[in-house]
Amino acid sequence: MGNQYSFVGGTRGLWRVQEVRPVAGAGLAPVKRLDIVNGAIAPPPPDSAWVLRSFASNVRYAKRDELDTLRAVQPDLNRAEAVSAVLIPIKKSAQWWDMAQDERRAIFEEQSHHTAVGLEYLPGVARRLLHCRDLGEPFDFLTWFEFAPEHTAAFDQLLVRMRASKEWDYVEREVEVRLERDDAAQT
Repeated sequence: MGNQYSFVGGTRGLWRVQEVRPVAGAGLAPVKRLDIVNGAIAPPPPDSAWVLRSFASNVRYAKRDELDTLRAVQPDLNRAEAVSAVLIPIKKSAQWWDMAQDERRAIFEEQSHHTAVGLEYLPGVARRLLHCRDLGEPFDFLTWFEFAPEHTAAFDQLLVRMRASKEWDYVEREVEVRLERDDAAQT
């Protein structure tokens, strides 16, 4: 399996969409299901409303000790109990991208404490960050979260804390797609 992923919003897929909610800027068309394909899809399937393409890459802002700590507690995705998921596509402003990487890191970590806050919710809330900016997609990042239903309140608290941080001053578009795994869809 490669490092490219396509999130296909339409009528097929393992994930049943509960809600598609714009948080900042334009939203996405409402869909019934989400299919996650390990690979690039082009053209979009006829029964889809949108396709978000992305790729897994190296961690960009973490220092070695932060990366080691994350890897030690970050659970794998696709755990049997993790039947709740949230896909959050995010686009940051031109001002964010005009900064040097060390300036972005200072906002991301020293001011917003992104990694430290995220660590507080592990291992209950697993996540994967995917990149899309370099692909010319409408979002810069796709963040995929999976958790058991009993961790929903903790996940919601994580979102409140992240959105209140200095880093979110640079978010110009964000959509929240709430999902529930439908294992019957695999049969």
